[in-house]
Amino acid sequence: MNDSIAFIGGGNMARSLIGGLVGRGHAPANIRVAEPVPALRDALRNDFGVSVFADGAQAVAGASTWMLATKPQVLRGVCEGLAPLAQAARPLVVSIAAGITSTQLDRWLGGGLPVVRAMPNTPALLGAGVTGLFASARVNAAGRALADNLLGATGKTVWIDDEAQMDAVTAVSGSGPAYVFLLAEALIDAGIREGLPANAARTLALQTVLGAARMLTESDVDAAELRHRVTSPGGTTQAAIETFEAGGFRTLVASAVHAARVRGMELSAAND
Repeated sequence: MNDSIAFIGGGNMARSLIGGLVGRGHAPANIRVAEPVPALRDALRNDFGVSVFADGAQAVAGASTWMLATKPQVLRGVCEGLAPLAQAARPLVVSIAAGITSTQLDRWLGGGLPVVRAMPNTPALLGAGVTGLFASARVNAAGRALADNLLGATGKTVWIDDEAQMDAVTAVSGSGPAYVFLLAEALIDAGIREGLPANAARTLALQTVLGAARMLTESDVDAAELRHRVTSPGGTTQAAIETFEAGGFRTLVASAVHAARVRGMELSAAND
């Protein structure tokens, strides 16, 4: 089996994965991309030297791995159109579409294929992403290793044994960057309301988010302990934390993540 990879869809997430692969030494000549938007095709070819096509059938020709990177709403039509080619080639299929199950993908592609379902997040664009992965029963050890290497090109990977938990992965990490962005927005706005110049509020808030994230990821100390260490009894941080807790912060976060998980389930049902 060759190591050619076909991307169906050339948007931001596909672009980040392609950039990560090329950066780690994967030959651009072995990466093929189907993308209907001419400007995106040109950018991918010019930036990475990969082969680009307007048609999915052209892109998958000779590829042993297919990366499905289209919007969930159009994925069924894309898969059904490629099903005869999938049955002939028997590729490893990797999908990053939210809410679409491995069973659905396999059925749409004609059945009997090894399918890996993946949920990356947008920090993959910076090589700082995390991807939840689930492998169907037909994926062997080599397929799992290949998928891990592919998605690991843009950050860490986490394997999930129960596919039902992939909607929770989407809710925590797939959608999670937006939660952090919202917190940053709120901190900036709060700083301005307290009298800080807008530029100062933005720099203070964003560097605080960055620094806190580094402390969380670069030390062996868990989040609760780090919070305790900066919360002096009777101090300013304690006053703020108590306000968060009194306002139901934890409950609100849990409700938000639950809503995202339910929406992932709904996307699956809507596209079945």
